[in-house]
Amino acid sequence: MNATTQFFTSTIQASLRCDPWSDEMLTLWVPIVFYWVYSISFHFLMKAEIPFFEKYRIHTSSDMEKRNRVSITKVLYMVAFQQVIQVILGIIVFRPVDQNLLAIQQRFFSVMDNNLPRRVIMDAHQYFFHRLFHVNKFLYRHIHSHHHRLYVPYAFGALYNHPVEGFMLDSVGATLAVEITRMSPRLSMIFFTFSTLKTVDDHCGYALPWDPLQFLFGNNVEYHDIHHQPYGIKKNFSQPFFTIWDKFFGTELSVQQVKASRKTKKVE
Repeated sequence: MNATTQFFTSTIQASLRCDPWSDEMLTLWVPIVFYWVYSISFHFLMKAEIPFFEKYRIHTSSDMEKRNRVSITKVLYMVAFQQVIQVILGIIVFRPVDQNLLAIQQRFFSVMDNNLPRRVIMDAHQYFFHRLFHVNKFLYRHIHSHHHRLYVPYAFGALYNHPVEGFMLDSVGATLAVEITRMSPRLSMIFFTFSTLKTVDDHCGYALPWDPLQFLFGNNVEYHDIHHQPYGIKKNFSQPFFTIWDKFFGTELSVQQVKASRKTKKVE
């Protein structure tokens, strides 16, 4: 391939990469749109304080105002900043897909359900790095403590992290799941969108019994809320799908255990 051909090929690839409707670009911005739409719906729910929904609310509005150590404005700014960085990194690292190779890889992985392996991969990465950020005092103090300024989680705060944590936990974990299971860009978009909705739901502040993202997963809003409380900060590191790693390594504090403990204290 001569220099002229290389130039035009790279130019075409770059233009395709930046086409907002290409599968690669959809993978980057569609999950972000769903993040804000889903978060806004819970935000309006909190502001409206509809009695029917309030009975499912885990914490009160006054708890959120008194206990949280960061303003909503700062949270919104940091989430938007992190998402911009992720889009920029995505544009840089995305490469044209070899359709022949992709077809072979997808036939290989179609033997098993791709959804399960990629979720296990993401969960494993999230668990071990999340736990590391708690065990290592330097990492917790300077990086992960940002997220734990939210003692009372809410939907917008799902991705409120230090940028380093956002990259190491979210960006790298998702990329590993995609690369190892060889997902196409379109399947990646679906997977990223689903995991984004699950993460927002885990921070939404409402234990809704009919919410499939809650009753289908043991790792749900109540489970993760325990981790944000002082008594559970060294527990429930698993996220966003399963609780298997907490169970295996003995770091699980179940909702049932917390409720039983509260009942015991009331009796005493």
